[in-house]
Amino acid sequence: MVEQPRPDARPHVAEVLYERYAGRLPDTLETLAGPEHGLVDLPLHIAWSGLRTYDLDQPRQRMSFYRTVLAEGQCDDITCFLNRNLLLAQWPTLRTMISRHVRDAWESTFPELERWTSGAA
Repeated sequence: MVEQPRPDARPHVAEVLYERYAGRLPDTLETLAGPEHGLVDLPLHIAWSGLRTYDLDQPRQRMSFYRTVLAEGQCDDITCFLNRNLLLAQWPTLRTMISRHVRDAWESTFPELERWTSGAA
C-alpha cells in the first residue's frame, strides 16, 4: 500500500534547505562577475560573525570567503562577490567544505560543476 501525503504534512527539512539555497542561485555561472584578486569586504548580512574582510590572493581566505558567500549570500550577493573562474577552480575542494544542501543545489542547477569536479580528479 502506498502512503499518500497528508495535506497538513510538513516538508522534510532537507527539502526546505535545498529550496532555500536553490532559490538564491543565478541563472548561469557566467553572471558570476566578482573580483579575482585583492581585498573584499562583505556586508554584515553575509558575514554577520567573524571575519568580514578577505584577501582573495590568500588561498585559505579565498576558500573561506566562498564558503561564507555560498552559505549566507542572496542571489545579488552571489553574482556580485563570486567569480566564475575562481568558483570552477576551487569547486573540487570547495564542494567538500560546504553543506550537502548547498552542494546539491549548485550541482543540480549547474551540471558543469560536477563535470569540472570529475575532470579535475
